[in-house]
Formats: sequence, C-alpha cells, structure tokens
Amino acid sequence: MGVSGCGKSSVAQQLAAATGWTLYEGDTYHAPESVRKMQAGIALTDDDRSHWLQHLAQILALATPAAGVVLTCSALKRKYRDCLRAALPEQGVGFVFLDLDFATALQRVQQRPGHFFSPDLVANQFATLERPDAEAGVVGVDATLPLADIVRRVNAWRVAPAA
Repeated sequence: MGVSGCGKSSVAQQLAAATGWTLYEGDTYHAPESVRKMQAGIALTDDDRSHWLQHLAQILALATPAAGVVLTCSALKRKYRDCLRAALPEQGVGFVFLDLDFATALQRVQQRPGHFFSPDLVANQFATLERPDAEAGVVGVDATLPLADIVRRVNAWRVAPAA
C-alpha cells in the first residue's frame, strides 16, 4: 500500500515470486470510468473507490488459508484498509506501507510510460493518505531502498512471530 509511484507493483511482483503466492494487481480492477477520471487528472472519491475496494475484498475473501495472496492497493485511508481487513477477519491481512516523499513520488509517476495515473494526482494522494504508523498488522518500509532490500524486510516481517 502507499501513494502512486511508491513501488507497489514492483515489490508485489518480487514478493509473489519469493513466496509463491498469487499476485493481484489492484489497478486492473478499477472501473473504466475511474480510469478515465484518473487519466484526466480528476481525483477519485470515496464513492468511486467503494465498489473497487469491495471487489478487492472479495478477492481476498476467496483466498484459502494455505494459499497466500499479494494484492496491490493504495489503501490510503484507514477505512479502506479496514474494508480489506474485514475480508479475512480470522487470518488477518498484513499491509506493507511503502513510505515515500512527495518529490520522489512525483518524479516516479512522471517517468512511468503508458500508465493511466496522471502526475497531477500525486498531491491529492498525499492529501488523502492517512498514515498507518500506529496500526497493527502494518510494516512501514522506506520505498527508496533497493527492491531486494524491501522484499527482504517484508519477508522478515512476514515470518516474524506476532508480538
């Protein structure tokens, strides 16, 4: 989870490969109207996101305890994360917060060829972000670290006993 440009897709691909878990790229489940809005530089509202989040929650709910899932999702607000948590109340849902500053996020988004997310929306993502620093089941990782280091930290957190 994190703002656009934090590296969710890259980290998720590596994490799924390292764990053998199924990867679901959250962006592919956005409604066409939402994609058009983002392309035009129009921020999504909670209403725009609600069906998308419910769909992602259904994906999580269908996961069996033996088969892990890696799901990319900005999950910028606590209520978005809580929607995803509600999908697996017994097993729990862990979040990797890829923490990134505004300037780096903007630079990364501007340099992504062919992605639908407009760089004009990066500021809105930071304004919307409710940092998960005090939430249980969340590990924060500096998104400017090398990809291998991020995946190593996430895997170490994932297998560490619960406190």
